[in-house]
Amino acid sequence: MQKDIRLLFITRITRMFAYGFLSVSLALYLSRLGLSAQQIGFVFTFTLVGDAVISLWLTTNADRRGRKKMLIIGSALMLMAGVVFAITREPALLALAATIGVISPSGKEIGPFLSIEQASLSQLIPNEKRTSTFAWYNLSGSMALALGALSGGLVVQALLEMGVEVVNADRVLVVVYAAFGLLLMALYTRITPQAEAPSTNVKMDALGLGKSRGIVLKLSALFALDAFAGAFVIDSFIAYWLSQKFNVEPAVLGSIFFGTNLLAGFSALLASRMAEKFGLINTMVFTHIPSNILLILVPLMPNLPLAIGMLFLRFSISQMDVPTRQSYTMAVVSPEERSATSGVTTIARSVGSAIAPSIAGPLLATSWPFFISGGLKIVYDLLLWHNMRAVKPPEEMKKG
Repeated sequence: MQKDIRLLFITRITRMFAYGFLSVSLALYLSRLGLSAQQIGFVFTFTLVGDAVISLWLTTNADRRGRKKMLIIGSALMLMAGVVFAITREPALLALAATIGVISPSGKEIGPFLSIEQASLSQLIPNEKRTSTFAWYNLSGSMALALGALSGGLVVQALLEMGVEVVNADRVLVVVYAAFGLLLMALYTRITPQAEAPSTNVKMDALGLGKSRGIVLKLSALFALDAFAGAFVIDSFIAYWLSQKFNVEPAVLGSIFFGTNLLAGFSALLASRMAEKFGLINTMVFTHIPSNILLILVPLMPNLPLAIGMLFLRFSISQMDVPTRQSYTMAVVSPEERSATSGVTTIARSVGSAIAPSIAGPLLATSWPFFISGGLKIVYDLLLWHNMRAVKPPEEMKKG
């Protein structure tokens, strides 16, 4: 079991480094290939839509057909996307590769990997260690993503100083990304049967869900609301608001979001200790509500230092609900439904977050996105506590 746990951490770090390595230059690379801004937008749209469909199929079939097999398929799709992006400049072929393959336009987690890996980790670790393991799993991915983005920029800069043409320097990143897909395939072949879902004769529906279906659909609806609310204040929107209201320079914005992301990453580690004492649902709700009150207060600050301070306070507790949410979701469903559960709830969050930006767009120069996001998130917190506080994970039932 320890071998599989170490391996899943290694694959997480490898994958997130690869996503970060390519993310900084991907849009620029496509532009240098001759694609227009509209064509790049279409490619990224196809990427996200294709990812949602393919990831849903892979995750909902992983527990029945083999988690290892689906992870290898996901890695092969990552390899394929990297190869096609490296060898062609035809928009149609790029869009096709983006739709079928696995490539991250934002540097964030994409593909079936997160859902299946978390299901496997839940299989391998004691219930009492699940939340702390997820906290370290998330932090390791965040750090790898940051290092990947930094390394990608340094590699391009070094190649340019050596006289390499800029489009070819960017292409090197795409080739390396494809190589990471190949490396992941090799790593996933080493997963043992202990990481697989237990065999069962329980009848599953088309989504790979059985007796846990009701809980999963309820959580999916709640998580979709949370993601919808959160998408009103994504980093780029907050950056735009800060630049409009306080005329903040780009370099300062970069420093602000480096700080917020660092605080957010380490805040996840505190969640496991709080969950041990107060319970997963209570930790999720009663750290999230103050975080959202702080979010509402940001636009009410009279100057930039106070607004930044409020953002930092907010992000210092904002991610405590992430490992607790992931741990709770894995805990309250049957082991043979975990991959499907994570896949369904992740897609629900993706759908929720995809709707809000078009609504928030006309409001970006105002304070309303902060008020709407914070208010809706508090509604989500209260609904979550009301509907799920009686559904306890196994480790909390043992405590009585």
